[in-house]
Amino acid sequence: MQATMATQPAVLLLFLAVLLAGAATFARGFYLPGVAPADFRRKDPLAVKVSQLSSTKTQLPYSYYSLPFCRPDAIVDSAENLGELLRGDRIENTPYVFEMREPRMCQIVCKTSFTQEGAKDVKEKIDDDYRINMILDNLPLVVPIKRMDKDAPTVYQHGVHVGIKGQYSGSKEEKHFIHNHLTFLVKYHRDAETDFARIVAFEVKPFSVKHEYDGDWKGNATRLKTCDPHSRQLVLDSDSPQEVEANKDIIFSYDVNFEESDIKWSSRWDSYLLMTDDQIHWFSIVNSLMIVLFLSGMVAMIMLRTLYRDITKYNQLDVEEDAQEETGWKLVHGDVFRPPANAELLCVYVGTGVQFFGMLLVTLLFAILGLLSPSNRGGLMTAMLLAWVFMGLLAGYSSARLYKVFKGSEWKKVTIKTATMFPGIVFAIFFVLNALIWGERSSGAVPFTTMTALVLLWFGISVPLVFVGSYHGFKKQHPAMEDPVRTNKIPRPIPAQPWYMHPAVLVPIGGVLPFGAVFIELFFILTSIWLHQFYYIFGFLFLVFVILVLTCAEITVVLCYFQLCGEDYRWWWRSYLTAGSSAVYLFLYAGFYFFTKLDITRAVSGLLYFGYMLIASYAFFVLTGTVGFCACFWFTRLIYSSVKID
Repeated sequence: MQATMATQPAVLLLFLAVLLAGAATFARGFYLPGVAPADFRRKDPLAVKVSQLSSTKTQLPYSYYSLPFCRPDAIVDSAENLGELLRGDRIENTPYVFEMREPRMCQIVCKTSFTQEGAKDVKEKIDDDYRINMILDNLPLVVPIKRMDKDAPTVYQHGVHVGIKGQYSGSKEEKHFIHNHLTFLVKYHRDAETDFARIVAFEVKPFSVKHEYDGDWKGNATRLKTCDPHSRQLVLDSDSPQEVEANKDIIFSYDVNFEESDIKWSSRWDSYLLMTDDQIHWFSIVNSLMIVLFLSGMVAMIMLRTLYRDITKYNQLDVEEDAQEETGWKLVHGDVFRPPANAELLCVYVGTGVQFFGMLLVTLLFAILGLLSPSNRGGLMTAMLLAWVFMGLLAGYSSARLYKVFKGSEWKKVTIKTATMFPGIVFAIFFVLNALIWGERSSGAVPFTTMTALVLLWFGISVPLVFVGSYHGFKKQHPAMEDPVRTNKIPRPIPAQPWYMHPAVLVPIGGVLPFGAVFIELFFILTSIWLHQFYYIFGFLFLVFVILVLTCAEITVVLCYFQLCGEDYRWWWRSYLTAGSSAVYLFLYAGFYFFTKLDITRAVSGLLYFGYMLIASYAFFVLTGTVGFCACFWFTRLIYSSVKID
């Protein structure tokens, strides 16, 4: 019977994975990048798009056209998936006109002038280091930066700065200069047989140039004195920069060159995702494995001692001290499976943790298979949301099964809490943070329609699935797991515990090792999120995830064993909090990262950072706590089923 019950969650997980794979057909976040690359003939039009203005200083994205830049005749929004909307991407067309393998020099985009308010806004964006993010054939625009070491690979900066600050020669007054001339370079890989070409790189060099022209302004046909291909007068530097001033004409222009490359389309992202610090990741893995091996040795020693000596009925124990230690946990057999206080809440959190575990596992598997490449903008977040929704089935099943172990009867109440408690708390925090973003008029504010879609996913799919799983786990003809030993009617008094066995001491200790197993990889994850870099090493992340699960399980088992040896049978919540306390260290590390690595200046941006990291820490608590509880649940049932109680 136990074997059948153990396989049911696995079958459900397999079913959900297949269901998600089917949903991939309809969810753009799941398609495999590179299935249908775009082939271009000579003179084929190329669509240059913008996604957002972004800054690592404010963490508040803005629409490209929130600044008074040149506009096309009609601004057309591209369809975004759910993940892109949550990221703040607003993909729109631009007035830049490219034709495949047709170089253009000194092309005028427009002539404009900033109002007083517009000039002030541009200066603020320059002060906050805002970058313009463009897209061509799904490749992001990058600025190549050569290193001092000639042998070192080129570093690519994502996006081009709106402008720079500097002084005129002989002056100490700081001025703002706008990048009004962009020199684009499009690299392509050509098929010699068909002459089709595929885009493999999209680079730019920005310049600030105070353009001049003779005669009357003739629109885009005006011949510039400062940039004229006929007289070989090209923009190569910013010696005569364009200052940001109100009511002064600014001419925006661009060059575009095409260069054939040996890089194949399938590997065009390799240079963007160049990893120069893989040794750090391996060091992190080895360091974490040492922790796991140490804990595994302790668990193995405990299991061998307890099980072996119980089988021999303690006949070979010669040392009185050892006998007392071994009989310590045996003495509480009549109370060890007594339902804890707030048993319903524990069931809710365990069910939510199982849901979170399933979501991460499925998402990481899709990522390892290449379905969530960085080229698929918003795909990772879309996948996580969909996985979370469908994993509601496992959440309901797990919480109901545990509630049945506690001999509970109000399963509907537990089911409602499982379906609403964690998502409700997260949604409330998210709603407040979104209001702050909306108050800043940022494009990162989630639109009302997207918020409605999230609520529909929650109440339209996730909540019903939680009820289906709960019904299957509680009402179907599955007998509750019988406790290995009978529970006494009268609770056994717990002897006084030494100070080092107090929960205030043991619980924080239990969170140190799980956090230590992941904190190096955590640095790279935080860097990718808050410094706008690509995170793509999902193989390393999966290994770290496995190590985290093992570490949480083993440290909880070890401390649970010590607790039972002290004749303290209140292990239910303690096991959850022991592993879950690693979330406190995660939040403290997030604060350390904020003050040492980030240059956030606005109070709203700081609130956003700590608000989102609070959500992440809460989710980490639920995940690690559930892993620790399940390990301890398995451990106690195993050791008490192996002894004979007189």
